[in-house]
Amino acid sequence: MTTISSVSLGVPLLIAFGVVAGIVATRVMDVVMARLPEGETPPLVASGVLTERDPDAAPKRLAAVVHHVAGWLTGPLYVTLLLLAGSVLGDGVVTYLLTAAVTLGLMIGFFALVVLPRPGLARQRVRTITRDWAVSAVVYLVVLVPLVAGAASVLGGS
Repeated sequence: MTTISSVSLGVPLLIAFGVVAGIVATRVMDVVMARLPEGETPPLVASGVLTERDPDAAPKRLAAVVHHVAGWLTGPLYVTLLLLAGSVLGDGVVTYLLTAAVTLGLMIGFFALVVLPRPGLARQRVRTITRDWAVSAVVYLVVLVPLVAGAASVLGGS
């Protein structure tokens, strides 16, 4: 595996690639979300929070925009965390996986603890929404991490 520190000249390119990887991962995530019982609800919850509406009445276009922009920006967030972790932990699969675990915790934690509690949803529905969001976030990272690893390998020259 390419050393993360070996991409020092390519750091800006790797962060920019994080956006591209985030776009791809978000599109794959969308496919999974559409198949889950409450999978498409998290973007509506975010839209509802922003517009102070019930998620079921939240603007769908705003939900799509917020969801996609957040997904696109989570890619470079992962890359930044990866570079920080790599500078402390060194390089290797463990660094990629640990960074993915931290990113997953941030994705689920922010949604479940900051965004989701705002609307007055039934407790059982909140559990289902959280579970479906967690599944979607895992899928996102399953796509994102190898894309970033591949880019780091190319930019690192290995």
